[in-house]
Amino acid sequence: MKVIGLMSGTSVDGIDAALTEISGKGYAVKAQLIKGITYPYSVDVRSRILALCDHEPITLAELADLDDAIAHHFVAAIDALEIDLATIDLLGSHGQTLHHRPPSASQLGHTLQLGRGALIAHLTGCPTVSNFRVADIAFGGQGAPLVPIVDACLLSKSDSDLAVQNIGGIGNITYLPPWKRDLGNDDMAAPQGVIGWDTGPGNALIDWAVTKLSQGQKTYDDNGCWAAQGTPYPPLIAQWLQHPFFHQPPPKSTGRELFGAGYVEQCWNDAQHHSLSEEDFLATLTDFTAATIELSYRQFLPQLPTEVLISGGGSYNSYLMARLQQRLPTSSVLSSDQRQLSAGYKEAIAFAVLAYWRWHQIPSNLPSVTGASQACLLGELWTPTPSS
Repeated sequence: MKVIGLMSGTSVDGIDAALTEISGKGYAVKAQLIKGITYPYSVDVRSRILALCDHEPITLAELADLDDAIAHHFVAAIDALEIDLATIDLLGSHGQTLHHRPPSASQLGHTLQLGRGALIAHLTGCPTVSNFRVADIAFGGQGAPLVPIVDACLLSKSDSDLAVQNIGGIGNITYLPPWKRDLGNDDMAAPQGVIGWDTGPGNALIDWAVTKLSQGQKTYDDNGCWAAQGTPYPPLIAQWLQHPFFHQPPPKSTGRELFGAGYVEQCWNDAQHHSLSEEDFLATLTDFTAATIELSYRQFLPQLPTEVLISGGGSYNSYLMARLQQRLPTSSVLSSDQRQLSAGYKEAIAFAVLAYWRWHQIPSNLPSVTGASQACLLGELWTPTPSS
């Protein structure tokens, strides 16, 4: 099947669209990226998304309008691929997360992604799977991360363990023990022993700082060049690592609700007390992201992995990659590009695969990752409105 996966993460830096050829039955799947693009949000829509993530009030009518506006942007991302939609079998859209509340002992979790699948299906004429997280949450799960089962099926090695670390706005890990996949076996069972969770802030804090320090002229630290001019300040990193989230055992997930503007503004105030330069502050924030990943691995993995594959925007930050390698000296820290899986489009490819499994009625959450009480189908399937 030809499936387009659509993803916009907590960085809110654009919509990734990945045209993917998917084949195989059950969990014995192969996925090949045919074409990928990143389509930017308009300034207005991005600012509205970020304002909501920072708890600004909104009317229900405005929320409905934003839901539609995000769906239209997702369709524009599909159009930017410049392909004949008549050749596309399915769309898988993660949508844009506006709110994520993990479950607690007293209540189910809650999650909200805008960019409604029904409108995308209507505008494109393609069957569309969306709203992937809610089914897992209904079974008591975190609703995130959902990509680990795809990582397992596409990247597992037969003779050694592996960590797959995505660094978007928020970071998340998949730990893959050795797994000898039999891609010729259509009845291949779901992967076993896979664990994963959100590790904490990825690029979100760095992006906020760059936007602030450049007075809006930049929105990210290109290749980490700005941070590389500074020196991390370890006492602040040690202080920030005391946040309870980092010491909470998995399963766990997070978002801008914890690590958003309010959090990084406090980090900025902390830096002022120590008279850090702009470059030192960016270096400290960047190394903090690396430190959260290292701490998470040392606390919750059975062992440090032989290899760590990095995907997401963080994989293009050379300074962050270098800090990670320094903090994980016994592991090979590589971009997933080096394993023939696009680092920039891996998450979008994953949601193409998750849509493929939904279409074929294959459960695709991993209770060992999300904490759900059982495996279940993920996503709501929307069929196009017949033309009159």
